This record gives sequence, structure tokens and C-alpha cells, in this order.
Amino acid sequence: MSYNSDDMTILLTIITILILIKLLIIAAIRPVSSEFSKFELERRIGIGDKDAKKILVRDNLLNDVISLQRVLVALLLVFFVLASVVTFGWLIGILVAVFVAIEYGAISRLSIIKSLAQKLYNRFENDILSFIQKVPLLFKLLRSLPAVDMSDRHISSRDELQNLIDKSIGVLSVDEKKLVVNGLSFGDKIVSTVMTPRSMIDSIKSSEFLGPLTLDGLHKIGHSRLPVIKNDIDHIIGILNLKGLLALDIKRSTTAEKAMDPKVYYIRQDQTLQHALAAFIRTHHYLFVVVNEFRETVGILTLEDVIEALLGRKIVDEFDAHDDLRTVALRNPRGNNHPEKREDV
Repeated sequence: MSYNSDDMTILLTIITILILIKLLIIAAIRPVSSEFSKFELERRIGIGDKDAKKILVRDNLLNDVISLQRVLVALLLVFFVLASVVTFGWLIGILVAVFVAIEYGAISRLSIIKSLAQKLYNRFENDILSFIQKVPLLFKLLRSLPAVDMSDRHISSRDELQNLIDKSIGVLSVDEKKLVVNGLSFGDKIVSTVMTPRSMIDSIKSSEFLGPLTLDGLHKIGHSRLPVIKNDIDHIIGILNLKGLLALDIKRSTTAEKAMDPKVYYIRQDQTLQHALAAFIRTHHYLFVVVNEFRETVGILTLEDVIEALLGRKIVDEFDAHDDLRTVALRNPRGNNHPEKREDV
């Protein structure tokens, strides 16, 4: 069986067109990274997200995919030039090849070509990634080609944003970092994490007289407000403002119950600090009694506690005796439930 010149020309033309089609399809592929950063993917892997592990592997191999694409485009351009010259002769072949070399990028951006290219890539992506993993030495060589910067990512969680803030150098001061980081986590913190615990609450009985010695002792405690109790700490009936007692006539002693503010506000220990701050603003009050689900007193929360949690630093005034009452409580200075023959089970 023999071929005449027309048959050969048709065959070469078909080969040239096929090379051009492959060139346009491969050039139209746009392999892109996921919208998640490496930190976010690793965070998700840490909480058991199996899909995140696959995405991270894919992102790590993305530059190799791009390098492979560039090599294939370069080879196909060479083959197209050769095929054009053989098919159409030197003059026409060179002109066709130059035109394609200049315009193939624009042609490959046509929507119909991009759609077809992406479907084909999605279908064979796993095979391509497996091939890259099997021949790492080859792609170590190909990787010397310029790679696309894949650093642009969407921030997908507060943990990720906090990580970026922690790593920033020279952008934010230490205090600014604390303010931003604490602001990010503020909405998740609950009252029980910042309140003064029950074991560290200083109180005064409602029947106690506020004579000179008592007033002097109260001011030495180091608090500006004290809960007034009836029988025990689970029955708080008012709040005594020590600053307001400065003008009290010490010659006419009065009881704590008569000098106190009878308005008491309660908040649950599992409420968020965001809720607590809104409540402080709404009530124009300074101190809340913290209770559990059985309405037992478990602590005291002040506006100062909430602001400190938001700012990330202590606000120390003339009435503060300790930097952190929760830390003091852990040392159990009052010996609560601490008999000689104790045993924790």
C-alpha cells in the first residue's frame, strides 16, 4: 500500500492540528491551590479532617504540576514548529509557528477551551500527582523552573489569624499583639475563667457594724466593693461600696445592711465574657455575683476582670491587693478543706 503526496499532506496536517489542540488544552489548564494556608490545613488535620490531608499533599505538589505543564507546553511548541515546517514548507510553516507561539496563550483562554482543559485535568489529576510522587528526582530537576507564588490565601479561622499575628515582626508592638489576640478569643472565653473564685471572696455579714476598726479592716482587704451576706456566701443580699463609706460619720456606726446597695446582679458561670460586658454596660453596675446551675455562689465578676481579659493585661488600682486572685486561690492560702488527714479521691 502506497501513499501519494496529497495523503501525506493530509496526514501531516492532522498531526499538526492534533499537536496544536494538545498545546492549547495543556496551556489552558489552571492548577490552583486550595483556599486554605498550610497552617490551616495542618490545624484541620490535627482535628481529624481526612480531606485536609489530601488537600495538603496536593498543594505541596502544585509547583511540580506547574513545572510539568511548562515543560509539556515547551515541547509541544517545538513539535508544532517542526510539524508546521514539514507540512507547509519553510515560509508558511515558520509564519504559522510564529503566530501560534504568540497567540496560543490568548487562544487557550477561550471559555470553551478552558472548560474542556479543566475537566480533563480534574479527571487525571490523581494520576498526575501519583506520577510526580514516583519520580521525585526528575521533578527536583524540573523544579528549577520559575514557580508561581502560591502564598496568597484566604484566612479561614481565628487560630490561623492569631498564628499570623504571632509571627508578624515589626508590624505590631507587643501590646498591640496582645490586644488583637485577646480580642479574637474574647468571645469564646466564659465567666468562670476570669472570675474571682468562691474561696477568695471577701464578704461582710449584713449585721456587722461599720465602726472605725471595721472600716479600717475593710479598706486593708484591698477591694473597692464587698458582697454583703445573710448567714453564708450563698445568700448575698447586697453590695457594700467601700469608696462610698469614706464620707460615713464614724461617730454614728451603722450596719452593713443599712449602708449597702440592695441591688444585686447575678450571672451564670458558663456565660461568655461578651455577654457579661454587654450586661455591665446595660446595668451600669460594676460587680456581678457568679452562680452555678443551682444558684450557688461560685465567684465574683467585676467589670475590671472583663476589661483585663479584653486588653490582655492587668489594670491595677489602689484597691488591688493581688495581681491574679485565681492564681492566689490555687495556692489555697485560707486552707479550704485542708485537714491533716485529708485524702483526695
